[in-house]
Amino acid sequence: MIGDKLATRIKDWDGSGFQVETGKKTLILNGTKTSSVLNSVLTEIYHLKKENSVKYSRRNDNIRPFESGGETSLEFFSYKTDCSLFVFGSHSKKRPNNLVIGRTYDHHIYDLVEIGVENFKSMNSFAYDKKLAPQIGSKAFFAFIGEGFESVEELKHLKEILLDLFHGEDVTNLNLSGLDRVYVCTAISSNKVFFTHCALRLKKSGTIVPRMELVEVGPSMDMVVRRHCLPDDSLRKEAMKIAPELTKKKEKNVTKDAIQGKIGKIYIPDQKVGSVALPHKAKGVKRERREAKMKDESNRPAEKKEKQHSE
Repeated sequence: MIGDKLATRIKDWDGSGFQVETGKKTLILNGTKTSSVLNSVLTEIYHLKKENSVKYSRRNDNIRPFESGGETSLEFFSYKTDCSLFVFGSHSKKRPNNLVIGRTYDHHIYDLVEIGVENFKSMNSFAYDKKLAPQIGSKAFFAFIGEGFESVEELKHLKEILLDLFHGEDVTNLNLSGLDRVYVCTAISSNKVFFTHCALRLKKSGTIVPRMELVEVGPSMDMVVRRHCLPDDSLRKEAMKIAPELTKKKEKNVTKDAIQGKIGKIYIPDQKVGSVALPHKAKGVKRERREAKMKDESNRPAEKKEKQHSE
């Protein structure tokens, strides 16, 4: 979609007259020094995103995403590989097992999140039926558990980036058999998230709808948020622009409901019934007058009636 803030280079106009974009790819690369844990994390992220990712094994000395001027090499690699997402791993005494996940707009740094990896478990450490292994290209569910993802700014930002990182390609039609896994993120504290990857197992439930079970297939880790950098308001506004050709015109007096569907409102002018002239010879009115007159005569005193007879 044109309005996606992680758009890469916009291509030429297609045959239908609309602008199209390239898909989002992820660049995975190492810093000056990495650990065995960090190498495993980067390898397994590459395995999960094998179809739309590029991995560099060479060490890079000049990349420092949070420092001014340290993002030049990173932006160059982003332009060279046409990637709008990147995962950068580095290891130091001050920040061990450090992972920086970021996004770019027009091949310039858009935003960053720095996390520390703890209690990492690789895919090989989980025992499960290999038939349940998620297939390459399948779509995934996301489960974010905890109020921190809605109230804590760091976790809200991390949620956005994780959704973009593992989102995959946008599709118009989806086969339910292709939904075979789920990413589960649990907010343990205001800066710590437990991340795991599970396969979906369908079992009999006695009804048409099967019962689902989660089988942990890895990887899993604790993500400790260390630093994060939000985009400027001007850059965010520019990145969120939508092409006029793709904007949907709002239908007046029409709303959509998840249960009732499309609902429309019809406005009818006021019915001025009181000012409508009635016909002069109204049978109903004459009958009411006649009945009222007969009732009035029956209620008169007897003396007046006798007096009338004597006259």
